[in-house]
Amino acid sequence: MRKILVSLLLFSSVSLYAQEKEKGFEFIDRPVDKRVDLFYKDVLITSYRYDDSVRKPFLYPLNTLDGITITRGFPLEPRPGDRTDHPHQVGMWMNYESVNGYDFWNNSTAIEPSKRDKYGTILHENIIDKTGGLTDASLVISAKWMSPDGRQLLDEKTSYQFRIENNDLLIERSTMLTAQKEKVYFRDVKDGFFAIRLARELEMPSTEKSDYIGKDGKISKEPVLPAGGLTGMYTSSEGLQGDSVWGTRARWVMMQGKKDGKDVTVAIFDHPSNIYYPSYWHARGYGLFSVNPLGPEVFSKGAEKLDMKLEPGQAAHFRYRVFIGSGRKHSADEINAYATEFSE
Repeated sequence: MRKILVSLLLFSSVSLYAQEKEKGFEFIDRPVDKRVDLFYKDVLITSYRYDDSVRKPFLYPLNTLDGITITRGFPLEPRPGDRTDHPHQVGMWMNYESVNGYDFWNNSTAIEPSKRDKYGTILHENIIDKTGGLTDASLVISAKWMSPDGRQLLDEKTSYQFRIENNDLLIERSTMLTAQKEKVYFRDVKDGFFAIRLARELEMPSTEKSDYIGKDGKISKEPVLPAGGLTGMYTSSEGLQGDSVWGTRARWVMMQGKKDGKDVTVAIFDHPSNIYYPSYWHARGYGLFSVNPLGPEVFSKGAEKLDMKLEPGQAAHFRYRVFIGSGRKHSADEINAYATEFSE
């Protein structure tokens, strides 16, 4: 009998170990909280969120596979040291500053009620599909780009694909925007389009003035620096670094720095099928990491211009990939290989 019990215990232990080893991606739907959480081996990777206060769907937070948060906490979960600028820059998102004259990019609850008639809102509509696997996961959603007077300008269908490769995380966003009953005009402007707001530690060293979240959780004029300081540095596929990346064209841009004592690399890849590839980059040292294919005029100082128009029923397709790695410094050659594979 004792041998049987020992065998059963060993079998149970092996089974539990096998189950743990086989854990991969798992979605947990939390409709009351207006979000869908995504875990990988019990570590929160991100949440697809559609909080009313943010005026658009977005992914927040973004975490590495070992749980390091690479996105700013403010305004949803303010952390000591967070800058309090640009409350509309939350997690990872896609929108634009001028769509039929309405500003979708800068909209948030910080906008005064008397001025809200100038701002557009993206409303989450449906979770179409969500599938989790051992090394891959996908989430498909629909949303509506709405004018302040309630007209639907664009229908959005977005697919997020998550993949583990070489112990790093890849996220691909594929978005189809279809004009509805009226012509939709994307004016050539600076603020857009696909973006991440990075954590304080991944900002570039700067003396720029701002308001911050103090150690007591209140807004302060005195900067609160992370223990490891500000460590971020941009590098583009064209070999440019730091502030020189802003307003230039590139196939990809990466931000490297340290957070929680570990090396972190975050990269965004443009895709050859996107309009105006390779895109201009709206990548700022204060933590805004953005690619904007629709605003070449400001970046080229007037030498180029693009005003994208969609007739009713006409669609525009955008594809981007995000790389998130930790634990070592990834080389430009490695990032370039991921870009090449993505472009094929």
